Parts: sequence; C-alpha cells; structure tokens
Amino acid sequence: MEAPHPPLPDLLKHLRDSAGMTQQQVAEVLCAITGTCTITRFEVGRWEQGRVRPTSWLPALAEVLNVDPEVLKNAPDRPGRKTRAGKAPAAHYTVPSDEVEQVSEVLRRTFLQRGIAAAVVPAMRLHDDRRVIQALNVVGNDHLGGIVDGLGELVDHYAQTICALPPADVYDELLTVRSYASALLDHIGHAPPRKDLVLATGSLSHLLAVAACDMGEHAAARVWCSDAERRSREAGHPELEAWAALTKAMIAWYQGQPRQSATLSARGREMVREGTVVHAKLAAQEMRAAAMAGDVDGMTRARRQAGKAIAALSPGTPTTGVLSISLSEDPPYTATSLLFVGRYREAVTATNRVIQIVYQPEARQRGEHPSGYARSLLILGLAQAALGRLDESVAAGHAALSGSRPAWPTMVLADKLDKVLAQQFANADQTTEYHARYLETINATAVPPPATPASC
Repeated sequence: MEAPHPPLPDLLKHLRDSAGMTQQQVAEVLCAITGTCTITRFEVGRWEQGRVRPTSWLPALAEVLNVDPEVLKNAPDRPGRKTRAGKAPAAHYTVPSDEVEQVSEVLRRTFLQRGIAAAVVPAMRLHDDRRVIQALNVVGNDHLGGIVDGLGELVDHYAQTICALPPADVYDELLTVRSYASALLDHIGHAPPRKDLVLATGSLSHLLAVAACDMGEHAAARVWCSDAERRSREAGHPELEAWAALTKAMIAWYQGQPRQSATLSARGREMVREGTVVHAKLAAQEMRAAAMAGDVDGMTRARRQAGKAIAALSPGTPTTGVLSISLSEDPPYTATSLLFVGRYREAVTATNRVIQIVYQPEARQRGEHPSGYARSLLILGLAQAALGRLDESVAAGHAALSGSRPAWPTMVLADKLDKVLAQQFANADQTTEYHARYLETINATAVPPPATPASC
C-alpha cells in the first residue's frame, strides 16, 4: 500500500529544515523569484501552521525547497483544519491558539512597553505571550470592545514609533497585527461592522502604506492606501482617507511627479476641515509640489494656505509621530520649496531654522524622526551646493548618511545631491568621497536605489 502523503504544513516545515533555511530566508527568496513584496516570515509561518493553504505559491515554493511541484500540490491539509463554517459566535470570540504565535510577541512587547497589560490583568504572568492575548479577550464585559481598544493602542504605538523603527521590521510587525484585525472582522461577520474596528483596521493599513513607502515598495503602498481609503469611508472618518491621500502625494513627489502630487494634495485637503493636522500637511505638500513644478505663483498661494491652516491648529497639536506636524516659524517643506524655485540663500536659512527648532539636540538624541532629520540635512546640502559652497554641502550630506534609518525618500534626496555634486564639482576630492559614502549606504540597506527623475 502506498504511504499516505504527509500534511502540507508538516511537509513544508520538514523541507525547510532539510534545506537549512529559516522562515525569513524562505520569504526573502520567494519575494525575489516572484517579484512581490508581500510575503513575510509570518506568512510562511501561517502556511506551516496549516492556517492557510498557499495554493498560488506552491510552484514557487517547490523551486525554493527543491522539490517536485506535484509533491506539494498532492499533499493534503492537516486533518481537523477548521473551516469558515465552524466559527464560534462573535460574542465569545477567542483567538485560536495557532494565531497566537504570530500576534502575541508584537502585542506582548508593545503592551508591556505602554503598561497596558499590567493595568488590565495585574495577576497574569506577563512573560507568557499567550496571556496578553487572553487579556485582550476577557477585559471588561464587552470582549470584542476590549480587543478593539487593544488594537487602537497598537495603532497609537506604531504611529509614534514608525518614524524611528527600521521600515522592513515595522512593516512585518504591522502586517501581523493587520492580519489579526482582518481575521477579526471576518470572524464577527456583523452587518454593518463595528466602526471602531473598521477604523482601527484602516489605520493599520495606512501605517503599512507609510512603511512600504519608506522601503521604496510603491505598489504595495498604494494598495494599502486604497484599503485605508475604503475603511475610512466605511467608518465615516474622512481624516484617514486624507492621510492616505497625503502618503500617495508624497510618493508622487519623490518620484518626480509634482503635478500629480499637487492634485492628490488638493483633493485630500478638500476632504477634511481646516484645523486638522492632515489639512495643514496637505497644504504644505501642495506648496512643495508647486515649487517642484516651477509654479512660483502656485507655491506662493499654497504657502499662504499652509500658514493659515497651521494658524487654525489647536494647542496641543501632536508634533511627533507619523500623524503629527513639525512646527517651526515656516510651514513644513518651506525650505524645500524655496530650493526648487531657486531661492537658495533663503532655503539655507529656513533649513537651519528647522534643524534648530524641530531637530534640536534633544530630539536627535531620542531619535524621534531620524529620516526627517536626514532629509533636512540633504535639503541644506543641495542649497549649499547651489551657492557654490562645496565643503558645507558635503558636510551636510555626510551627516545625513550617518543616520540610523536610511529610508527611500531620504535616498532619493541623497541621490540628487550626488548628481548635483558630480555636475558642479566633478573633480573635487570631496565629491568622490561623498559618492563613495552614498554607494556604501545604498549597498548596506535593503532600500532600492532611487531612479531620480530629471525633474527632481
């Protein structure tokens, strides 16, 4: 009698172990051969746990694991795998044990950092990862409400820390939590669904878009923006859709498409009222888009609009995190706008002012937004180069590349400075040194080399 095929989850794990590969390595090779950026170690873990059958990925998995594709195709699911029809009632929702393994570490680390788990269930042994998930499920009389509150805390946490964490790492963590939220939405099946859960899910999608943008994964970022926009409309919360519009406008700007960026910014600004952070940031983005397009009058009008929008902000407006605004004497992106319309001396003055006020030594030491600080330095370097100040320009460039978080937008500006120095100071030793430092940074990071358009 022919021996039965082992279950696919067990077979995948066995083949991976035999190949001496980790789940992360399998994910990276799959992404490389399929041209996608959506497979992470967490997704490979889901396959090996039997939670999802990776039907469309089996040919690529066979190539990675060096096995006949038919072997994987013929492998059955693990006996007893739950189907959608077997779901428990929403009122008694409990996270399945196989889902805990992927979500618990993120929740445990984040909730312990913010002191949430200890406040919820002080008697729990917090070193046990599963206990935090259990705390989410049993807190208060409204089990689902407790879980949603926990997801909201995670949204707040990542909104504060995403600017300082490595983009690829934070993307994987966010994807885990976002998958958890999606499974919860699917599980409860309410019609209409709870708006607070929908909003938390959409907010996680927006944060994923920001992380994908920082990795240079623009297609993935736009997909996540689209989901955030849809969830925003479902929840009746237009600010989330406006934040997604800002993310798309920023991608377009760094890709050298200023008119598209201006259009997206204006459209997003119309969605929300004046006095909100996102309205002010969209006005500022519209300003620098007009500047890149060479529209001096449009830049001037947008600068007035941005100033008016900032004046309408209430006291206590957040100034840290991805949902914040940097407050200086000028609207955000003023220095960049002045640079693109050829007002180089003003750009130097404005950038120095931003660095002094926004990125003062205390903020730099805390590392709240290393990429933002690096980009300010690169704008300063570009303005100094335009004024013929080679030493000052190169010094700013080296300082920018010494940062701890080289994101894709940062490397776009670093590439621009590299090209400007090569054009204006081709034979200078400083130019050669900066070029070598730039290549070293590109080679040391997973961020793809920028293809800077001529309009940048």
